[in-house]
Amino acid sequence: MTTETVKVPDVGGAESVEVIEVSVGVGDSVELEQSLIVLESDKASMEVPSPTAGKITKLHVEEGATVAEGDAIVDIEVGAAAGNEAEVKAEAGAQAQTAAAAPDTPIVKQSAAEVPAAASIEKILLPDIGEAEGVEAIEVSVAVGDTVAEGDSIVVLESDKASMEVPAPSAGIVHAVHVKEGDQLARGSVLIELQVEAAGQGAVAQEHSAQQATTPAPVSEKAGAVKPLQDLPKVADVAVAERQAGGDVHAGPAVRKLARELGVDLSRVNGSGPKGRVLKDDVQAFIKAALKPGGGAGAVPTVPAIDFSQFGAIDQQPLSKLHKLTARNMARSWLNVPHVTHFDDADITELEDFRASLKPDMEKRGVKLSPLPFIVKACAVALRMNPDFNASLLPDGEQIVYKQFYHIGLAVDTAAGLMVPVLRDVNKKSIWEIAEEMTVLSTKARERKLSPADMQGACFTISSLGNIGGLGFTPIVNTPEVGILGVSRTTIKPVFIDGEFVPRKMLPLSLSYDHRAVNGVHAGRFMTDLCQLMADIRRQLL
Repeated sequence: MTTETVKVPDVGGAESVEVIEVSVGVGDSVELEQSLIVLESDKASMEVPSPTAGKITKLHVEEGATVAEGDAIVDIEVGAAAGNEAEVKAEAGAQAQTAAAAPDTPIVKQSAAEVPAAASIEKILLPDIGEAEGVEAIEVSVAVGDTVAEGDSIVVLESDKASMEVPAPSAGIVHAVHVKEGDQLARGSVLIELQVEAAGQGAVAQEHSAQQATTPAPVSEKAGAVKPLQDLPKVADVAVAERQAGGDVHAGPAVRKLARELGVDLSRVNGSGPKGRVLKDDVQAFIKAALKPGGGAGAVPTVPAIDFSQFGAIDQQPLSKLHKLTARNMARSWLNVPHVTHFDDADITELEDFRASLKPDMEKRGVKLSPLPFIVKACAVALRMNPDFNASLLPDGEQIVYKQFYHIGLAVDTAAGLMVPVLRDVNKKSIWEIAEEMTVLSTKARERKLSPADMQGACFTISSLGNIGGLGFTPIVNTPEVGILGVSRTTIKPVFIDGEFVPRKMLPLSLSYDHRAVNGVHAGRFMTDLCQLMADIRRQLL
């Protein structure tokens, strides 16, 4: 008989993973593909099966240990538990040949022979994506064998505020694809490998068919290959009563982190993993159940599904990614922030007269000066005068951050949906500079060329309906900001001044605020200051 040391196989590129369960002990007899240990990375749980039948003679790991590819797991005395040692060895040899014949890489590549001598392979990396720590790949626009031109879209990414495309930096043929939909990417992540012709060889002469790319054999589930837990028979649920009675909750760090972020008590979640271990799917299923009608105290009732076609002709269209993202953010803000809206009218008669006198300067500068740049500037001054509005509550609800900068977001309606580019350091800029920057950002928004950095860091948001109409509305606070100003259409109203009614140009304003951070007195002062700054723009210089 021989002793075989089973080692940690390739774990999908992770540098180290945690051992969350050891399924065998010294002296145990194991069968082919029986689970030896269970590993957990920051993205998934997985088990390492035995590559052969035999008897465990030594354990090299214990629960809680961190291991990497190539580390020893157990020693197995091969054939000790089998009736025929020769049969076991033959089976192990057949497994080894199968594993050797099946490459265990999931990346589709062309063979080396398919790369022309005059061509080179370039790795295309994710460029700087602003301040975002990571973005999700929501669409992969190319496949192996595709011919792409410079500027063609490779992947479409989505952060928490915008969608963006990554273009090909040069023309060539896609040699390998390293990403798939749903992957979380950061700056420097490898997207694709591109086969480009060497300098002086000209453009790619012939399009390669996707069928010419070699198709990899499936990853072997033998010889120590990692097998996802969802492919295994599930253990019966652990009773909630046992956990609440004092039993330990079996869950890995990634699952515990997810539970903390969602505010879930893991002792109330039934585990479907090995020996009742709680998985991410279990936490998500618990949340879904709680949100169903009757799923728990305070749960939000779902809207019933209705077949509208029974009432007449319909045209059903899917929402855009940006529209769905905006809807989720607005729903989250509305559910978490206690909204209050303060209404008032600002007398902008003198401001409009002054703006009309600037028409020659507008033509000379080539800049259109609407009332909005004046409103933006006035808001920056009002924020300085009322620091309670230039703040953000921390998620723990125990602390508040007062900001020493004045960045203002402007809601822009585009064909793709609502976007909010940010004007930075408004307090340091002139009205002309604000107007010019507004034009640039609005154009970039409508052309979907805004970067994540263009849409982050706002202290306060302005949503203007301009000439669309309306006497007022209640904008939703763009949390973690604590205030948002709604601007409606200017109307002429009679105002009682010096004993008589005179016509004045009045601008309806709606100030929504987070009542956790701002009270009614603060809102009243902010709106009073803002209206005075709009009525006499000279106050902005004080």
